[in-house]
Amino acid sequence: MILEMKVPSPGESITEVEIATWLVKDGDYVEKDQAIAEVDSDKATLELPAEASGIITLKAEEGDAVAVGQVVCHIDTDGKPSGGAPAKEEKKEEAPKAEAKKEEPKKEEAKPAPAAEKSYASGTPSPAARKILDEKNMDASAVSGTGKGGRITKDDAVNAVPSMGTPTGGNRGSERTKLSMLRRKVAERLVAAKNETAMLTTFNEVNMTPINTLRNEYKDAFKAKHNGIGLGYMSFFTKAVTRALQLYPDVNSMMDGDHKLAFDFVDVSIAVSGPKGLMVPVVRNAENLTFRGIEAEIKRLAIKARDGQITVDDMTGGTFTITNGGVFGSMLSTPIINPPQSGILGMHNIIQRPIAVNGKVEIHPMMYVALSYDHRIIDGRESVGFLVAVKEALENPAELLMDNNPKKALEL
Repeated sequence: MILEMKVPSPGESITEVEIATWLVKDGDYVEKDQAIAEVDSDKATLELPAEASGIITLKAEEGDAVAVGQVVCHIDTDGKPSGGAPAKEEKKEEAPKAEAKKEEPKKEEAKPAPAAEKSYASGTPSPAARKILDEKNMDASAVSGTGKGGRITKDDAVNAVPSMGTPTGGNRGSERTKLSMLRRKVAERLVAAKNETAMLTTFNEVNMTPINTLRNEYKDAFKAKHNGIGLGYMSFFTKAVTRALQLYPDVNSMMDGDHKLAFDFVDVSIAVSGPKGLMVPVVRNAENLTFRGIEAEIKRLAIKARDGQITVDDMTGGTFTITNGGVFGSMLSTPIINPPQSGILGMHNIIQRPIAVNGKVEIHPMMYVALSYDHRIIDGRESVGFLVAVKEALENPAELLMDNNPKKALEL
């Protein structure tokens, strides 16, 4: 029996996905629920599991954009792994038909035609490309082809730039690859955020000594008590942000046409780097979570993002975003708002710096923080007040975030 596998819907608003990678080859035997492909939507990369066991026939190529519900492969559920005995049974029924069936896979195996691929890869230009290269006095070997198998297309010839100056003998190769659907969507949203919001950034700095002191004192006990969950900086920052958002609710709102949409809850989007690019999973109702709850949820979402298992639901919503460029060594940045949200807090690396404390110069671990906000809905008083409230909470965490009882707050 031939089973047609169709693209399932990854989410309500998604009508099209892109075949990022086939994890199996045409004619392979696949097991039910085996991951056979990775597909990109504009929000996430998801795995496509086989709906049944059998021999697979691919009906779409890598890079193809396919509609939700479109057939992307067939699975012959009567097929068996190579080396099995079913071939005899097929012969038993009707010899001619069995032979015909046998010939078809052979044709498909010969389909790749490596010789033709090689001739393209050798840099053969199309007739139109050859004419343009001749006009430019350029040799085809100096141009990288982007056509099938490396063939030089007309566009390659038009975009080719003749060498200027004396050749150095070094490598001058380049590679042209199509961005994934997720990467293209991220790019589209970032440009939209810059063009469609009145974005402004305000800065401050935080003395991280109090948080470092608490972490050094309690991190081992915290990890032992909570099954290996570490006490990181993100729980302190998330707690400080939820407190500040309750003091300055305009920062926890967004534009909706001519209206302001305000929230009485805090869903914090945490920007993380995944194998397919930037992911922004959401920690929901962060205002109700403990330090352990925040750290556990961030760890769960980060593992899903790293393993490419993050879902659209994991990244849907969010009323405010925190991004940590410090893990990559960033000293200072102006983070871009994650639309339709109105604010994003940027964390940065922690550096020992001299500061004035009670009229004396002391060296402390310092972090610059940046708040980018939409000035259409958030005024300077709210934005600066919000960032100062974050700073105050981080520099006095025991009192403002732990009610002067760190052990109780950390559930020790």
